[in-house]
Amino acid sequence: MSSKVEKIIEDLKSISLLEASELIVKIEQTFGVDASVSRVAAVVDSGASTSRTAKAEEKAVEEKTEFNLIIKDVPTAKRITVIKVVRSLTSLGLKEAKDLIESVPKQVLENISKEKAEESKKLLEEAGAVVVIE
Repeated sequence: MSSKVEKIIEDLKSISLLEASELIVKIEQTFGVDASVSRVAAVVDSGASTSRTAKAEEKAVEEKTEFNLIIKDVPTAKRITVIKVVRSLTSLGLKEAKDLIESVPKQVLENISKEKAEESKKLLEEAGAVVVIE
């Protein structure tokens, strides 16, 4: 490394996190670059051993396989229709389904496949509910 680079590294070691954050913003503005975490992580990983890099890539590639379906809101006029759909999707009785709808936001289905979550979301939205998949 050149003496300039070494001096910059030494200076960076002595600044606070707030100052480092301000420095990043200033560098982004000055040079028109993006110093987002993903890009910084790629640079950091490039110096890591091959096995560490492979493990990091493996984690990044892992895709979520289990999802939760949550009803966020149900318009009053649509409650009966939504209760019927909830009952068809779950093993809940009429009272339990009604209680669930009245206490939204509430999780309806837990640890289900992506396909099942999307299908269930579509049915609930057609019935009038506001639904999210997490």
